[in-house]
Amino acid sequence: MSSIKPRTMPGVLELLPLDQIAFQGMLDTIRRNYERFGFLPVETPVMEFSEVLLTKSGGETERQVYFVQSTGALEQGGTPELALRFDLTVPLARYVAEHEHELSFPFRRYQIQRVYRGERAQRGRFREFYQCDIDVIGKDHLSIRYDAEMPAVIHSVFRELDIGPFTIQLNNRKLIRGFFEDLGIADGERQMLVLREVDKLDKRGADAVRATLQGEGFGLPAEVVARIMDFVSTRSTGHDHALACLERLGRGNPTLAQGADELREVLTLVRAFGVPETHYALNLSIARGLDYYTGTVYETHLTDYPQIGSICSGGRYDNLASHYTKSKLPGVGISIGATRLFWQLREAKLIGTADSTVQVLVTQMDEADLPKYLELAGLLRSAGIPTEVQMEPRKLAKQFQYADRAGIRFVAVLGPDELAKGVVTIKDLRKQDQFEVARGDLVKTLRVEIEQAAAMKGR
Repeated sequence: MSSIKPRTMPGVLELLPLDQIAFQGMLDTIRRNYERFGFLPVETPVMEFSEVLLTKSGGETERQVYFVQSTGALEQGGTPELALRFDLTVPLARYVAEHEHELSFPFRRYQIQRVYRGERAQRGRFREFYQCDIDVIGKDHLSIRYDAEMPAVIHSVFRELDIGPFTIQLNNRKLIRGFFEDLGIADGERQMLVLREVDKLDKRGADAVRATLQGEGFGLPAEVVARIMDFVSTRSTGHDHALACLERLGRGNPTLAQGADELREVLTLVRAFGVPETHYALNLSIARGLDYYTGTVYETHLTDYPQIGSICSGGRYDNLASHYTKSKLPGVGISIGATRLFWQLREAKLIGTADSTVQVLVTQMDEADLPKYLELAGLLRSAGIPTEVQMEPRKLAKQFQYADRAGIRFVAVLGPDELAKGVVTIKDLRKQDQFEVARGDLVKTLRVEIEQAAAMKGR
């Protein structure tokens, strides 16, 4: 029988254990900060009914859906009833509409799960990836104040991830729409096309965007394009400067004035939340590509690695679940694409391989004493110290080598001499030194060593 070559499909991130620990640490940090701000966990099925899932518009995602069929349905030639979710927003809309009368509003949820898209196979693009979302959803109304909470959460997450300086960039879709209306670009579809082009400014550059807007596809007069380019080039350099930029725009039409007022309130509250003004800025080029954003929008960029693009984005929407309920459910949310972010940070060498979650390996010196090694491991585990036991006899040097390759820092040796003296020998494989400790002091001593090792790693 011929063997099948083991291989993974393109577009998935499959990690070795120590890298998986580092990735899991990132997810745990994100989850911890979401919970710190009072968001509650939700999980939805990886599959949804196709008719429920394929209601969202305004992007390429619907063309990238993976449909799901059972073998029985395939044999009968049936059309796919189910599809894999391509984001967490549509499942959230269905969830809120279905459980509307059981939820407390404003409903604050976080969701950390995999999503699936039929991305074209290329480096850094994923077909299966984790999204980490939070949303606040209101019933009939949701205060603009919640829009200011999102940057506070973003700041908390990325400050703890400690991956370098970053800036949370803010804008408001009403501000942009009002500005376009003043320029005579009032048609909704035409506005949306211009918005999508403006949103590519940082990727394509000003000259390319300008040429496109003046070209056959848009045909905007040069003076109108010049005003658009001047508007979208606005970037603030501090809190007061951001407010001054909004003031210079004037009142304009009611849509522009409302957008400016909302941004002003959001910026004021972002500072009240304690976000340093070095970490947020006004950026009037941000539009976000998806049509359902209606107010505040966010993008977060690493200062020293702009080529990575936005590492966290989101915004305000008027009605989350209009396809599934007559109730008006406005909301605001953000999303972190954790898989892509982890891959990019690893490529940029901003994160490395993690230490093993196993902190101690108990060696085996004599097979007859295995019950004593198991007892020692049980003592450490009861104290909350993750411990592995060498279950098969092998040379001590080989056991040390195994621990080192597995990323286990501390090795506990319980040989005849140690048993006679009532001590345990601890070898620190990082420092390459060892010491004896009385059995009764073992837990306390190891805890100190582990805490000191963690502190040194964090410097």
